[in-house]
Amino acid sequence: MQDNDGTWASYRPSKTMWAWSLVGACAFTMVVGFTWGGWVLGGRAQVMTDNAVRQARAELVADVCVHNFVNAVDAEHNLEALKAKSTWERDDFIRDGGWTTVAGIDESVASAADACARKLMEMKALPQVEAAPVTGS
Repeated sequence: MQDNDGTWASYRPSKTMWAWSLVGACAFTMVVGFTWGGWVLGGRAQVMTDNAVRQARAELVADVCVHNFVNAVDAEHNLEALKAKSTWERDDFIRDGGWTTVAGIDESVASAADACARKLMEMKALPQVEAAPVTGS
């Protein structure tokens, strides 16, 4: 297969060798793509999309919950009561308080109350709520 001068210039692979080389290159590309390249099949992509939508919805409702909680009349008292609850009682406290209720969403959003309670527990103090200016006409 080598020339007399030691180069591979005159090497001509057979059609079988070409075919197996292509099969091997394709298999190698797929293994690398699916293990390290981040490739996924359609079913897995749909599951990942559904999880991302569920998480984004819960975060949105949790942010609304924190806003509702902070703007409630007795927010300081409610925050103290929340901090007095055990970890597994906090989401029930938030849900029972109605702070996770969002107009237009009929069903409760899974894990929104837990995320809301977690965000409220991270607060050192409640932010000052400024009253909206009253304009006369």
